Amino acid sequence: MTRQDNGKVALVTGAGQGIGRAIAERLHADGFRVALADIDTDKTDEVAASLGGEQAGALSLHIDVADRQSVFDAVSAAKDRLGGFDVIVNNAGIAPLSAIDEITEEAIQRIFSINVNGVIWGTQAAAAAFRELGHGGKIIAAASQAGHVGNPGIALYSATKFAVRGFTQSAARDLAQYGITVNTYAPGIVRTPMMEAVAKNTADAAGQPEEWGWAQFTSGITLDRISEPADVANVVAFLSGSDSDYITGQSILVDGGMVFN
Repeated sequence: MTRQDNGKVALVTGAGQGIGRAIAERLHADGFRVALADIDTDKTDEVAASLGGEQAGALSLHIDVADRQSVFDAVSAAKDRLGGFDVIVNNAGIAPLSAIDEITEEAIQRIFSINVNGVIWGTQAAAAAFRELGHGGKIIAAASQAGHVGNPGIALYSATKFAVRGFTQSAARDLAQYGITVNTYAPGIVRTPMMEAVAKNTADAAGQPEEWGWAQFTSGITLDRISEPADVANVVAFLSGSDSDYITGQSILVDGGMVFN
């Protein structure tokens, strides 16, 4: 099927690989003009080129989500160069192991500056752009199955994702008056470079093979398979489109049945 431009613009952070890349590719296929933002622009340059480049509605941008001005600059560039702004997907994040007795001030500052502050800066920048353009919009952020149930070995990561869910609920109430919806998607165990690193590091720390590391995270999946990035992108595509207009303040689990509410 030939791609049809839908007249809308989305920005995806952490779009160079994994879930972020899958989201950007799906939104572009759905007709969005997409800004692929990442701290590693070599990766987003490659993805944007594979989608046809800026003339085809795929723009590579540098972003450091821990830096508020960098986030505002990326949103402004997307708005100006792609001709509008309608959706932000605050996807960028990190997931280091964090044994309770080894947590440091530096580790807390680093992970919260990316996983939580990045969502806050993205929400601020997107809301400002929507209001400047005189319309509502959609703010979407990455939570996690580990933001619904605390997971062992990744206490700081779980804490940041619980924080994202709480911030999202408040932001949804505050921004509804402007026609802005605010939601999160909560992946489970997804086959991405970040998850591969977590599984390997878990196994290495226990002196076990990598397969053992994966098993520590996958044994509770009801559908009995690891998620692919496209599974998550499907849900983000729904949250980005008009079919989700009456949904706000929610965290949609995409975990194959690990957590039941």
